[in-house]
Amino acid sequence: MNYKIVRYVLAQVLNIEGAFMIFPLITALIYGEEEGWSFILTGLLCFLFGFLLSHRRPKETVIYSREAFVTVAVSWILLSVMGSIPFIVTGCIPNPIDALFETVSGFTTTGASVLTEVESLPKSVLFWRSFTHWLGGMGVLVLLLAFLQVKGGTHMNLMKAESPGPSVSKLVPTVRSTAKILYLIYILLTVLQILFLLIGKMPLFDALTITFGTAGTGGFGIKNDSMAGYSPYLQVVVTVFMILFGVNFSAYFLILRRKFRQAFSMEEVRWYLLIIAASILSIALMILDLYPSFGEALRHSAFQVGSIITTTGYSTTDFNLWPAIPRTILVMLMFIGACAGSTGGGIKVSRILILCKAIRKELHLILHPRSVKKLKMDGHALDTEVIRSTSAFFVAYILFFSFSVLLVGVDDLDLVTNFTGVAATLNNIGPGLELVGPMGNFSVFSDFSTAILTLDMLAGRLEIFPLLLLFTRDTWRRK
Repeated sequence: MNYKIVRYVLAQVLNIEGAFMIFPLITALIYGEEEGWSFILTGLLCFLFGFLLSHRRPKETVIYSREAFVTVAVSWILLSVMGSIPFIVTGCIPNPIDALFETVSGFTTTGASVLTEVESLPKSVLFWRSFTHWLGGMGVLVLLLAFLQVKGGTHMNLMKAESPGPSVSKLVPTVRSTAKILYLIYILLTVLQILFLLIGKMPLFDALTITFGTAGTGGFGIKNDSMAGYSPYLQVVVTVFMILFGVNFSAYFLILRRKFRQAFSMEEVRWYLLIIAASILSIALMILDLYPSFGEALRHSAFQVGSIITTTGYSTTDFNLWPAIPRTILVMLMFIGACAGSTGGGIKVSRILILCKAIRKELHLILHPRSVKKLKMDGHALDTEVIRSTSAFFVAYILFFSFSVLLVGVDDLDLVTNFTGVAATLNNIGPGLELVGPMGNFSVFSDFSTAILTLDMLAGRLEIFPLLLLFTRDTWRRK
């Protein structure tokens, strides 16, 4: 383990977080809020620790796979610990465990909250709370990759460790250029949504914070009723952009390169949109009796399907009151998640496709033992490593999920609350059902269970393995 380069990258991450404290500070100054000092304090602490960790630049700047996974996991923990300071020192969330839960929920773009009343929070705190979604959506280390001066395959190792999905590829020959392109697309979509919301006469502060939550597929609302109080136009805009941010960003790159056929022929994207369309129509027909018109039922159905499958977590209605089958469909969408290479969470549509193809291949081999059949995606044969890693991830996911449900059971809450609470955090969604439904929150859990769910959010965003490696002895051995 090259500890010096790990410390150096961690320092840069802290410096970036410290620099971004300027935005909630400006918000505090605009609204004349005393809480601005908490962001000055946090920023100074970030710079101080950043300086202590990086006052000497390491001679060996290559980051191998082991260092990359450790760096990513520790970076996200550090980001969350430092990011929770404003919640604690302002007294908005005095319990450190709850404050860490809220911050991890922000950075991992989960949107689960322990707060029962958000409208009374200072604007600067609300801004920081939502801004963590935007930072975590594409990933802080992906932003760092665009500027980090390191050697060898370092950039690719870091991107593989942080980026979601069964495989990570470069859009252009260099990883630094790929990181810049990804953030350019991310910023462009963010600006577009803000403009569309402003056209619908949404206040600027609301447009910024709602867009941060949509872009990062996070879902922290600034209203107690989430998105229910906004106009149908604004709800439709958010629905569309939630779905857009759940698309693999490689498709947008291909569109920018005018490779339209290649972009729309991506198998994962086609299935992602098909699942969404089928779910929206099915749910709309089943909840038709609950709303005055089919149009309204369709709007609520589309919003909730888009919110859940992209793991955003906003809501326009209490879907806890829907019939059993629509709620079951939403729970299934929680696990499926968005596309790989997007800002969404969940298992990912590409992994579901690979697993389904593997099952079909196994059935084919049972009937035709001597045949040779390769798994393909988008017309290309899948590498054995991708299939192996997908299977390993799925097993680790099931074990992590099951163990978490068992542990939070100590609170003696109902099974649906526990099950969907873990599903909502491990898949980085936000709301579950029953006590943690769209009109509820996660304050019902004890400190112990809150800590477990915090770990689930980190594991879900980092896709389990980087976090597990922190508890492996061989990880920390020096070379």
